Amino acid sequence: MLSIKMFKPYYVKEEGHYIRVVLAYQYFSLSLDDQIYHFVPLESREIRMNRVTHEIENQQDVFVFQKGKSYNHMKLAELMQIPDFQEHLAYILNPYMMVTDNQQREDEIDQVIFELERMNLIRLIDQSLDEKNYEDFLYYSSKLNEM
Repeated sequence: MLSIKMFKPYYVKEEGHYIRVVLAYQYFSLSLDDQIYHFVPLESREIRMNRVTHEIENQQDVFVFQKGKSYNHMKLAELMQIPDFQEHLAYILNPYMMVTDNQQREDEIDQVIFELERMNLIRLIDQSLDEKNYEDFLYYSSKLNEM
């Protein structure tokens, strides 16, 4: 039976749309057939999650685990099938995913501000028509067209 014995990131780094969980020796180990295998950074050493899609992008990367002279190679996709691994990873990534929620709120606020500005320009166009002010009408109409 395969289970996670310990899973702690060496560090977590935010890079634009990505969150990188970097792993190091002695911070990640799993139990395979009642034997403890420790992660060794021979091939891949990070898990990369896309903040926008919330998907792990490097699922084909291979992680190496060692017990004495025995090595076990596992793809990240295989590790993702272990419930313990998913729980640990979700716990690690959760604080960084909150930023995405904040970004979504900022995008919604920007959209509201854009719509208010558009409505204000329409109001100013109407006002310039009421006042028969051709210059203001042209100015505000061009601003509206630029949006």
